[in-house]
Amino acid sequence: MGISDRIEAFILELMKQEQDDWLKIQRNELAQIFGCVPSQINYVISTRFSPEKGYIVESRRGGGGWVKIKKINGNGEEVGTLHIAPEITERDAFGCISELLSDGKIDRQSARIMCAALGDEVLRDADNRDRVRAEVLKSMLRAVFENKK
Repeated sequence: MGISDRIEAFILELMKQEQDDWLKIQRNELAQIFGCVPSQINYVISTRFSPEKGYIVESRRGGGGWVKIKKINGNGEEVGTLHIAPEITERDAFGCISELLSDGKIDRQSARIMCAALGDEVLRDADNRDRVRAEVLKSMLRAVFENKK
């Protein structure tokens, strides 16, 4: 088993043990445990814990930087290469948009527009804002990915 496989298995085990929806880990601490550089941790997270594989990842770089990972519900819909659940919180939607921006799949202006349209403040009067947010996000992503074909 290679180092990437071991890191992935370790993170998956931590996620099983986590009581919260989000697993928060420190890149540097994980790198020390495995005797590797933090960029190896970044590689594993970006290739094995991506939205395309059913995960939402948030991160903060720099001193004291961290990575948070959350498994997306099994049900939902594939849009482009993303799995979108039937309901999505503002935080999860913004995390998904952030990941798309980081991966170069959308530009900064598109990300800002999407976040503006999907915020809790805008959807405050919706009966089920997390369901409405998911449908709006799916529609936006379909439009974005159709233009890239």
